Amino acid sequence: MEWITDKWDIVVALSPFMLKGLWLTFQISMIAIAIGSSIGFVLGVAKTLGFRLLNGVINLYLHLLRGSPYLVQLYIVYFVLPATGIAWLSFDSYTAAIVSLSLYTSSYVTEIVASAINAVPSGQAEAARSVGMTRMQTYRHIVVPQALKLTIPPMASIYVIVIKSTAVLSVIGISELTRQGEVAIMRMPGDIMFIYSLIAVFYFVYCYPMLRLSKWAEGRFGTAGGVDT
Repeated sequence: MEWITDKWDIVVALSPFMLKGLWLTFQISMIAIAIGSSIGFVLGVAKTLGFRLLNGVINLYLHLLRGSPYLVQLYIVYFVLPATGIAWLSFDSYTAAIVSLSLYTSSYVTEIVASAINAVPSGQAEAARSVGMTRMQTYRHIVVPQALKLTIPPMASIYVIVIKSTAVLSVIGISELTRQGEVAIMRMPGDIMFIYSLIAVFYFVYCYPMLRLSKWAEGRFGTAGGVDT
C-alpha cells in the first residue's frame, strides 16, 4: 500500500510537467501532420500523372527522406542548413522540428496517396474521359475521392509513427513529453522505470484515440465494400 501511495505522489507531482510536454508534442505533431499530409497529397497526385522528369524528382525526394533516419534529417535541418549562411534556412528549434517532421511525414503520405490512386481501376478514368471529362476533372471527381478511402488505414499508422517520432526532438532542446520525463528522471533517478512507464502511458493516451478514430473512419468512409468497379 505504501508503494502505491509513493507512486501516486510521483504521478501527482509530475503530471503538470508531463501534460505540458504532451501539449507541446500535440502541437508539433498535429502541425507537421497537417503540413506533411498536404505536401504528400500534392506529390502523390503528381507522381501518378506520368511525367517522367517530375517522377524522377519526386522519387529522389522520397528516397532521400525514406532512406535516412529521421534523427539525421532533424540534425540536417537544425544544424547543417543554418551553416549554409542562407538566412531563411536558419531555424529555431521549434520551427526546425516542424519542418523536419513535416518533410518526413510527406515522404510516406506521398507513397500512400500514389499507391491508392493507382489502385483505382483504370476503367473508372476511361469511362469518365469517354463522357467528356478532362483529365483533371476525372481526377477530382472520380479517381481521388475513391483513392482517399483507400488511404485511411495506412495513413493512421503513419500518423502514429509521426507522433512517436517527436520523442527524439529533445536532442535540439524541445521540451516535449520524453524530454519532460528525462528531466524528471534526473530529479528522481530511483524511479526511472516508473517514469518511463508513465511516459509510455501518456503516449498511449494520445495515440489510442487516433487509432480508434481511424477504425471509425474506415468503417464510415473506407473500403468495407472495396473500391467501386
